[in-house]
Amino acid sequence: MKKVVIAGSAKLQKEVNNWLKIFANKECEILDYPKVIEESRFMELYPNIHIEFLENIKKADMLFVMNEDKNDIVGYIGYETYGELLLGLSQKVIYNKNIELVVLKMPSTNVGCYEEIDLWLKLGWIKLYEEK
Repeated sequence: MKKVVIAGSAKLQKEVNNWLKIFANKECEILDYPKVIEESRFMELYPNIHIEFLENIKKADMLFVMNEDKNDIVGYIGYETYGELLLGLSQKVIYNKNIELVVLKMPSTNVGCYEEIDLWLKLGWIKLYEEK
């Protein structure tokens, strides 16, 4: 069974839930996904939640970047999600880990990491999601 981590904005819980269903239907094991952290306990809870998320990327067979549209930006990728993708890419290119790096859609040119995503796609290090 393919082990999957879903990365993306925790503010998009409707979309997160949709992707959880899609991957469950593909009989994947979801290791982690963006979760809302209780605001009043954010500083207390965030460190362990984030560390566990990064550890799960290291265990994954696939890192899926759920870069849905957000704040009128097509294919939004925030800095934290970019960092998570970079961890997956590092596992792949430095440590030769067999991890599939999949981005839902091409981000718009005003996304900060647009040029890197474009380059990594051309190099074949990552790929765009294909509905199957």
